Amino acid sequence: MRSKLFVPASRPELFSKAMASAADALSFDLEDAVAIESKGMARVALENFLRGDSADPILARASQTQQILIVRVNALDTAHFDADLNATIWPSLHLINLPMVESPQAVCLAAEKIAKLAKERGIKKPVGILANIESPRGLRMAAEIALSHPSVVGLQIGYGDLFAPLGILSGEPSATQFVRTAVRMAAGEAGIAAYDGAYVNFQDSEGFRLDSMAARQLGFAGRSCIHPSQIEVMNEVFVPTKAELAHAMKVVQAAEINLGAGVGAFAVDGRLVDGPFITEAKNLLALATRLGLKP
Repeated sequence: MRSKLFVPASRPELFSKAMASAADALSFDLEDAVAIESKGMARVALENFLRGDSADPILARASQTQQILIVRVNALDTAHFDADLNATIWPSLHLINLPMVESPQAVCLAAEKIAKLAKERGIKKPVGILANIESPRGLRMAAEIALSHPSVVGLQIGYGDLFAPLGILSGEPSATQFVRTAVRMAAGEAGIAAYDGAYVNFQDSEGFRLDSMAARQLGFAGRSCIHPSQIEVMNEVFVPTKAELAHAMKVVQAAEINLGAGVGAFAVDGRLVDGPFITEAKNLLALATRLGLKP
């Protein structure tokens, strides 16, 4: 998921536009983007969409879309959580985005509720969990959260909730990179993906690109988009470059020759290559294949 476009669930008029976009994933929001008095209406609109109960031919094809469908529900400890799940656990849904996660126990309880509802509705495919790291405690517990349950497929940073209460300026470089590194390492321990949070100044396209490149260099798989104009940038940034793919191909080819000759470390383009770099090259080529890119 290079690009994940946020869509307020209270704005069903935006659903078809979102589906027509180039975003890899659509993240329908029942949490912060929806006022308390509108949450009931938003659930109804989202349930109709996920079940394909729409007169709009585009929306009726929710179960056939190639986009990954995500719903950000309200936090587990709110009065809205169970109602959110009841409205959204349908066959077309891929992931539940859990906000304000601070413990592995919370993830396990959420996973249990999701699995129970899915079983009752005859849904055979697993519904994954994308866990938000957006509090000091959540950041401290990030690795435990990532490892808490097999349904956790990724960690996602929530900068606003993490930084604002602490008086940390949005986008402050040292704090941003510290959090990114911590979350990426936690996700790496669990063998799952890490996704960057939103860049709120959507009119600053160059700043957005540079900031996203910094996340990609730390191994992030993608990030959230709060405006459709950010999608194209994300889909360009979070893919291997031609130069990277060319080098990866050389590494894999050289590895076949050298490892076959009993040589574990060798040079490619003036760089030392051994085990972890060979694995990195193979992973890069595998990603390129999934994205339809040619080395």
